[in-house]
Amino acid sequence: MNLKSSFFEKTSRSIRIFHDEEFAAQQLSKQLGLLLPTDPARPVVIVCIGTDRSTGDSLGPLVGTKLKEKSLSHFHIYGTLKDPIHAINLKDTLKIIQKEFDNPFIIGIDACLGRMKSVGSVSLGIGPVKPGAGVNKELPPVGDIHMTGIVNVSGFMEFFVLQNTRLYLVMSIAELIATSIQYAYQTSRGPSVSLSSHSYRLEYEK
Repeated sequence: MNLKSSFFEKTSRSIRIFHDEEFAAQQLSKQLGLLLPTDPARPVVIVCIGTDRSTGDSLGPLVGTKLKEKSLSHFHIYGTLKDPIHAINLKDTLKIIQKEFDNPFIIGIDACLGRMKSVGSVSLGIGPVKPGAGVNKELPPVGDIHMTGIVNVSGFMEFFVLQNTRLYLVMSIAELIATSIQYAYQTSRGPSVSLSSHSYRLEYEK
């Protein structure tokens, strides 16, 4: 794994930023940029996991759709509202990606459930996302790094909770993730993006 030297090498914890925090997209993109591969020729593949049949689980396809609309030509997007990546086709999709790209750097994106105080936040960290873990499904881990949106509270009737998650919250988190990826893309591949020098409130997963 070829990662830039960054904050993430000093801690195993994931950084967490809330969707309604001021300058959230700029801060998340800054940290994401530190994790992107230093080799510009290495393909970056974004796998957005989920299904539009469940409000809470639609985060991944919403992010994928938003990214497709942004036309990030050097980033390869899998998983949209039209063509979602879910439990049935995830394994086959990962095989296709490994066959199509040489040493791809994969960003796994998925919704997850968590503690009440974490709902509405995005977690970014090194290592794969583990789709299906919250609802007792065994699926392959995805990604060199992961971005997960905490859409609701875990611990009780997870399927029901996902089905009854507020669409507004999911849309807000999806917009934050997609915008932060766009900023990171423009910084690493195109014209520089002006990022605010304001201080940010950061929280960490324990």
